[in-house]
Amino acid sequence: MTCMKRCTYRIIQKTMKFFSRFMRFRTPEQLKGEGAVAHVPALLKKHGIERVLLVTDTTLMKLGLTNSLIEGLEKEKITVSVFADVPANPTTTCVLELLEAYKAMAAQGMIALGGGSPIDAAKAAAAQRVRPKKTLPQMAGLLKVRKKIPFLVAIPTTAGTGSEGTVAAVITDPRTRHKFAISDPVLIPHVAVLDPSLTRTLPATITAMTGLDALTHAVEAFIGQGGTNTTNQHALDAVKGIFTHLEKAVHDGDDLTARMGMLEASYHAGRAFTRAYIGYIHALAHPLSAFYDIPHGLANAILMPHVLKTYGKKVHKPLAHLARTGGLVGDETADHVAAETFIATLFKFNEAFGFPAGFSAIQDEDIEQMVAQAYAESHPFYPVPVFLDRAQLKALYHAVQLTEA
Repeated sequence: MTCMKRCTYRIIQKTMKFFSRFMRFRTPEQLKGEGAVAHVPALLKKHGIERVLLVTDTTLMKLGLTNSLIEGLEKEKITVSVFADVPANPTTTCVLELLEAYKAMAAQGMIALGGGSPIDAAKAAAAQRVRPKKTLPQMAGLLKVRKKIPFLVAIPTTAGTGSEGTVAAVITDPRTRHKFAISDPVLIPHVAVLDPSLTRTLPATITAMTGLDALTHAVEAFIGQGGTNTTNQHALDAVKGIFTHLEKAVHDGDDLTARMGMLEASYHAGRAFTRAYIGYIHALAHPLSAFYDIPHGLANAILMPHVLKTYGKKVHKPLAHLARTGGLVGDETADHVAAETFIATLFKFNEAFGFPAGFSAIQDEDIEQMVAQAYAESHPFYPVPVFLDRAQLKALYHAVQLTEA
């Protein structure tokens, strides 16, 4: 990457950071605590919502996690229809089908209940609803919506994406195998419901994946150059919460204190990156999901320590701060030692949670295209701490590529 490009990208990023001060980032109204979901029908009634589309997935329907909510809506005489065909990585096709369901019932709003996938699908459908003349790919990037969306309640059943508090909806175009984000402050949900009882049945592996996804959000927000005092504090709160609660939540799903702690940490991480933005970890992870359907949280978890190592000394000071915040080292520990401890802990997490060292699905013939997508996603907007060139991005894919002996 030339010096001219680096300077140009930094100017663009600093300009964005300056003007973001004058942008309105909605803070969702929150319902928190065990049983909080029971208060959603009354809240909708208060806002004059009489017809609502519930967006979820088939697994959550089978687990019965939507039953009490539907019953509560019906008790409040709110008409509800269910769209449960959201895949693990929501696609443009899914979003358009969701929008048709929304229009067919003349809904006044949506409730998205699930992990990041139903919430992102609902956000994207809301964007398409108010921008019918644009395709979803045409809205990829920043500030392409800029219109008020329908009333949206987000109820996360995982503690990872933080989508209940962010500007982003991440969607995959199955035709091009391209995963892209639609980012606009208008996409922040109006209500975020943090109910730990909804995460109780989440399997240990998914709890770990989504928890490390949240950690990735906090880390990239904190070490990048787009942070503010507010986003940095959100990131620190997230890191402290994750290192306090993640292992407990993984090993004892019935520990509702740990579950609530992770929901709050995920929310804080989402609020951090929604202003401070993300970086190369996410840029490299998105093609892995688009090409091979690798879970996003797992892709982030495996890539994160490798990317942080590649950044080198530039991130030692912020990583040391995170290591101290997470209780990994004491205040007297030198920055470079604390940073190395933080990275080593990430590798240990992956091993302890039973994650692979990399991905055998990665094919040599796909790497150039994935590098191109990651490079295009990152530049010029991601305020990364260190710019990486295509060769370095390629080397990172090879670092997590498992080949047969």
